[in-house]
Amino acid sequence: MRPPVTVSRRIALQRLAALGVAFDATLLARGASLPGEATLPAAQWKAIQRVIDDQLRALKAGDAAKAFSFASPGIRAQFETPTNFIAMVRSSYDALLLARYTEFLEGAVIDGRVIQPLRLIAPDNTVLVALYTMEKQKDGRWKIAGCALAPSTVQAA
Repeated sequence: MRPPVTVSRRIALQRLAALGVAFDATLLARGASLPGEATLPAAQWKAIQRVIDDQLRALKAGDAAKAFSFASPGIRAQFETPTNFIAMVRSSYDALLLARYTEFLEGAVIDGRVIQPLRLIAPDNTVLVALYTMEKQKDGRWKIAGCALAPSTVQAA
């Protein structure tokens, strides 16, 4: 049974839908929570985007160790080594590596989970949205706790 949709969750889901994200809301159920947070300051969203951008740059350069360093402790435990991690990305998330264009969309905090969408346009103009779940560490740094690829209803020009 799906938990009731709260007002904050409903608004966030409507925002994502307005951006052309077609997805199953259960994809947003992964990740860590920030209790009591309804939104984040702009500086935090910029920090989150920097982490994602830096990881994407490392992935595209084939720097597995650096890319793995941006993953949350849970992801690091799941994949154990940078080699395992980059192999998973190459096999399941190649859209991140092949995108000819990327654009950060407005993020949302849904039930305490920080979600940063990234629009991806493939070389064939297929549009996807990568929904990154972010986790704030005790030292204040952001780490990537998950990513789900979702189709978009937006078409590339």
